Amino acid sequence: MQRSSPLLVITAIAVFIFLLGPLVIVAAASISNTEFLAFPPQGFSLRWFVNVFEVSAFRDTFLISLQIALLGTFLSLLIGIPAAYALSRFGFALPKALSNFFVLPILVPQIVFGFSLLSAISVDFDLPVFPTLLIGHTIIVLPYSIRVVGASLATFDFSAEEAAISLGCPPMKTFYTIVLPNIRGGILAAFILAFITSLNNVPVSLFLTGPGISTLPIQMLTYVENFFDPTVAALSVLLMALTVLVMAVVEKTLGLGYFVR
Repeated sequence: MQRSSPLLVITAIAVFIFLLGPLVIVAAASISNTEFLAFPPQGFSLRWFVNVFEVSAFRDTFLISLQIALLGTFLSLLIGIPAAYALSRFGFALPKALSNFFVLPILVPQIVFGFSLLSAISVDFDLPVFPTLLIGHTIIVLPYSIRVVGASLATFDFSAEEAAISLGCPPMKTFYTIVLPNIRGGILAAFILAFITSLNNVPVSLFLTGPGISTLPIQMLTYVENFFDPTVAALSVLLMALTVLVMAVVEKTLGLGYFVR
C-alpha cells in the first residue's frame, strides 16, 4: 500500500483547521458564562441560547428570512427549470452567451449587485421593501437553480421524451410525466442550495432591507453593533444546526448519492 506524503497529510489537516476552526471558536464562545464574547470560554452556560428566543427582533426577522428564502427559491425554480431545460434540450440552437448570462448574478460582486438592485428596483420602480427583497433573492439564487437542474438534465436521455411524444403524448404532459420525475433529485438539490444561500445572504439584503422589514443576518449585524454578548454566537450555532439538520434529512430520506445518479 502506497503511503501518503507527510506534506499532503499536513496540508489536509491545515485545510480542515482553516475550515472548521472558526466554527469551533463560535460554538465555544456561545457557551461562555461571561457577558462578552470570549474564547476560550470562561465557564459554561446555555443562557445565551435562551436569550436568542427572547429577542423579538430575531424571531420576527427569522420569519421574514424564511418567507423570502422559500418564496425566492420557489420562483427561481419556476424560472430556472424551464431555462435549464431549454439550454439542455435546444442548446445547439441558442446563443452560447445565453448560458453565461444566467450566471452573472454570482460573477458580479454582490455588493455591486445589491446596490444595482437598490437603484433599479427600489428607487426607480418605488417598490415596497418585501417585494424588492423577494426579487433580489430570486435573482441571486437563480444561477444555482439553473446550474444544478442543468447538470441533472445533462444525464437525461431525451430520446425517452421523443418516444413519448411520437406515441401521441402531448409535449407538456410529457415534460411533467417523463422529464420532471427523472430530474427530481436535481430539483431537490437545487432547492436546498438556493434556500440555504438565500437564508444566509448578507450583501444583497444589506441594500434592500428597509424600515420595519429586515432579514435575520442583517439583524445579527445590527445586534453586534449594539451588544457584544455571546447571543449572536449562540444564534450562529443554531443556524449551523439548522443547515446540518436539512442535510441530515436529505441523507436520511434520499441519500446524498442520489444526487449524483
